[in-house]
Amino acid sequence: MRMRKFSALLAAATLSLSTQAAGTDRWDLPVNVKKLSNGLTVVVTEDHSSPTVGVSVVYHVGMRLEPKNRTGFAHLFEHLMFQGTPKAPKGVFDKAITAGGGRNNGSTRADFTNYIETAPVSALDAILWLEADRMKTLDFNEKSLKNQQDVVKEEIRVNVKNKPYGGFMWIDINQQAFKKWENNHDGYGSFEDLEGASLTDVRNFHRDYYGPNNAVLAIAGDVTPEQGFALAQKYFGAIPKRAVPKGGDFTEALNTEEKRTVQGDALAQVPAIAAGWKVPARGSRDQAPMAVLGEVLAGGDASLFYQGLVKGREIALNVSSFWGLTGPWEYDGPTLFTIFGLYKPNSSADAMLAAMDEEIAKIVKDGVDDATLKRVKTSMLADWNNQLESYINRADTLAKLQTLWGDAKVVNKIPGWIEGVTSADLQRVAATYLTKANRTVIDRKPQAMLTPPAAHFHGDDEQPHGGQ
Repeated sequence: MRMRKFSALLAAATLSLSTQAAGTDRWDLPVNVKKLSNGLTVVVTEDHSSPTVGVSVVYHVGMRLEPKNRTGFAHLFEHLMFQGTPKAPKGVFDKAITAGGGRNNGSTRADFTNYIETAPVSALDAILWLEADRMKTLDFNEKSLKNQQDVVKEEIRVNVKNKPYGGFMWIDINQQAFKKWENNHDGYGSFEDLEGASLTDVRNFHRDYYGPNNAVLAIAGDVTPEQGFALAQKYFGAIPKRAVPKGGDFTEALNTEEKRTVQGDALAQVPAIAAGWKVPARGSRDQAPMAVLGEVLAGGDASLFYQGLVKGREIALNVSSFWGLTGPWEYDGPTLFTIFGLYKPNSSADAMLAAMDEEIAKIVKDGVDDATLKRVKTSMLADWNNQLESYINRADTLAKLQTLWGDAKVVNKIPGWIEGVTSADLQRVAATYLTKANRTVIDRKPQAMLTPPAAHFHGDDEQPHGGQ
């Protein structure tokens, strides 16, 4: 009897869910936004399915806005934000969150720096106090600065200098593709610039870019909008707004001539290629079609480039794609759509490019068939919803969208933009952006492939074989 009753309840629940799904395939997040009197924008999205919260504080500053002759400074500063304050010395931030079962992190990108936490809802007050505390000021001292300069330099050694291919697919290619310093410099930083950073630089950067009016606080999870706004006011409301330096004009037109370069790599075993194209500006009608086109071309094993270059022609070992260091919705200045792939030593960069051009030309001529377009859209929508499942990602996405778009509700618009892309849209953006003239290419070869073989000597005449 109990089993039959359970089965009946399960059937009823399944019917209810099916009816709901039939009515809409869209998942609209509740988005509540309020700006405090000091300029801090607060976003709250309520969800009581778990007694936890996600928090993100996004500052509208990144690599693009760091001072000239201070490459890597925005990233260095992100590290310094974890080095303590006069009220919460070094280590307190991490211990306070992780001891209660939470976790935290931070990252620096071209247009923003984000700080994220997730924890039981009981820790929300502590998290907000800690975030507000380091928004007010830091423990500026020479020891912490020197320590983090060394940490960032070690990151560069590990991730760039002593790693096959390093960051050539995002550092070097930006330097080749863009004209303006803000867009083309090495955001990881040179050792000389990192070592030259002073405490005055640090204090000024915090003063100029880390005020409440240059930040967005997002809270997702087991909290109501009223509770979230009240807590934001309690902990952040008294922090005074600060003057934010006016940013420059970072816009760049599409390139009009292909840029090609060859690099040697002492650590690489096989050659690789990075091919990048400047993409539509944020908010352009071409942004969503470009995002879908990127997935059609390089979104996994079913993509045209994987099937055409790895499987079909068998000239590539793998193919992947990048949108700068973010994604197709999280940039606010000139950005590249970049294809990175290892190719077989008996092939060439020319063969890789010709194969990619062939696949692009097919789209320009014939578009994309309905089945492929539906598959790609379904995959993109699934990925979009899956990333929003966790509260920490949900808060972070809302904070980034509010920062870059000025509208966190874009989170509910993106699925519709994806769904609305047509085959004709893909033809248009492929023909406009994925052109040879707008392309920048780096052919990264193992150093041995670029170094002429040593001459073989015979006897005492010290002449190469065949020499006179």
